[in-house]
Amino acid sequence: MPLGYYDVGATPFFALQADQRVSYCLYVPKSLKDRDRSACRLIVAVHGTGRTATAYRDGFADLAERTGSIVLAPLFPIGLIEPGELSNFKRLKFHDMRFDLLLLSMIDEVTTKYGIDSRRLLLFGFSGGGQFVHRFYTLYPQRLAAVSIGAPGNVTLIDDRRDWWVGTRNLEAEFGVAVDLEAMRRVRVQMLVGAEDTETWEITIKPGDAAWMEGANDAGRTRIDRLATLKANYEKHGIAVRHDLLPGLGHAGPSALQPVIEFFEQVLAEKSK
Repeated sequence: MPLGYYDVGATPFFALQADQRVSYCLYVPKSLKDRDRSACRLIVAVHGTGRTATAYRDGFADLAERTGSIVLAPLFPIGLIEPGELSNFKRLKFHDMRFDLLLLSMIDEVTTKYGIDSRRLLLFGFSGGGQFVHRFYTLYPQRLAAVSIGAPGNVTLIDDRRDWWVGTRNLEAEFGVAVDLEAMRRVRVQMLVGAEDTETWEITIKPGDAAWMEGANDAGRTRIDRLATLKANYEKHGIAVRHDLLPGLGHAGPSALQPVIEFFEQVLAEKSK
């Protein structure tokens, strides 16, 4: 289909047609019209609690231009269903909303509109987005070529002794899918966190909190500790992990993008061979 002025470059936000409570913006390379669109890939960048979707979208713009990829940045607003609720998307399911399915609908909407490859995308998230993307990876590894997991405050381990969200024992009952370790092993995985990311006030879950369950804090005290626990858990299950500990960096997602860009560029180069 022909593309309009607002369909190329850094786009406005578009309401998702399947559920207009959520939306997304894009970066579409200006060279797209001169490329074979079927060879273009989709990079998805998921915001954290601060909902800085455009910052992540813009951070991947140069990579999109160099590689002919499209960047999709979802916006899952604060206050869906519950006024002021901050964490709705992080554990994929919230009341009647399935944020994993909403992202899949966004992917379908964008890839259909632009005629690009929808089969195996590159997925990034930082902080609350890091929570979302590693859980999405657990459910849908077949949809991913690579996942970059940035500084999640809480983690879900591959663990058939504990229920979701701490473990995966009841994953099939919760989401209708089972852990597919073979598919997970085929995905390129990066984990990254700032070496100074040591604050715990936002990530320690207490009894009485909405997210509380037994084992909520067992992965460690800080984001550094919890990511190390997730890495060890993945490696125990045969999943190779690239780990980037970023010197001098606290909890600042847009400042952590360079190693993600390098990782994604390497993956895209390999996939184009």
